[in-house]
Amino acid sequence: MRAHAPLGLLRACHPAPTAAVTAAATLLALAGGRPAGQVAAAVLASQLAVGWHNDWWDADRDATVGRRDKPIPAGAVPRRVVGVAALIAAVATPPLALLSGLGPALAATVGLVAALLYNWPLKNTALSVLPWLVSFGLLPVFVLRGGPAWLVAAAALLGGGAHFVNALPDLADDARTGVRGLPHRLGATGSRVAAAAGLLAASALLVLGPPGPPSWWGWVALGTAAAGLSAGLLYAVRRPRSRAPFHAVLLVALVDVVLLLAAGRPA
Repeated sequence: MRAHAPLGLLRACHPAPTAAVTAAATLLALAGGRPAGQVAAAVLASQLAVGWHNDWWDADRDATVGRRDKPIPAGAVPRRVVGVAALIAAVATPPLALLSGLGPALAATVGLVAALLYNWPLKNTALSVLPWLVSFGLLPVFVLRGGPAWLVAAAALLGGGAHFVNALPDLADDARTGVRGLPHRLGATGSRVAAAAGLLAASALLVLGPPGPPSWWGWVALGTAAAGLSAGLLYAVRRPRSRAPFHAVLLVALVDVVLLLAAGRPA
């Protein structure tokens, strides 16, 4: 392996989302009284597998559109190394998840398979959002060894919203290589609206779903999400090229993560 390959391999795993999802799952485990180390190891392995597989599969397409920020086209790491790393991480995920029990291991494995199916072949179809719904919906099932329907639905909606947010920056490059997932069929405006609707619905479920009356801070969080989203979308009417809707959607996603962590606390 070349001297700079370890850094390239790290970059190829999509480090920001990998770290974010692993951290959120670990915090959710702590909030729910679950062994954080077991959860973190399985989720990290799964995220590494998905990220590496994505860059391995998309290497030719990334090279076509000149994605020099991607480590494989940039020559920072051999494609074969990334593929082998993805395979090792994927194989490691089920036994790591099995430390939490058979049911959680099944949820983690199905979530991993769904995410890999997004990379191929579902990314290029109108069903591209489905793996995100499944993988994110199963995350609290794995972390908390189950969960009420409203929590699973909220996590799934958070994943669906994340799909549209994630696709927005790459719509133009994807169009050049013939990618036609659901965000590409809806376009930038439709994807912003879909992301906003999914994330706002997730916020509502996380505030209104738990037994008993919602807390005052839950109402504040829901109001903040709705206000930020409305402001971003209204601003986009005046300035269609503005990034305000994208930033507003990210704000709602952050609010949803905080609400998700709060929802994982034992009563």
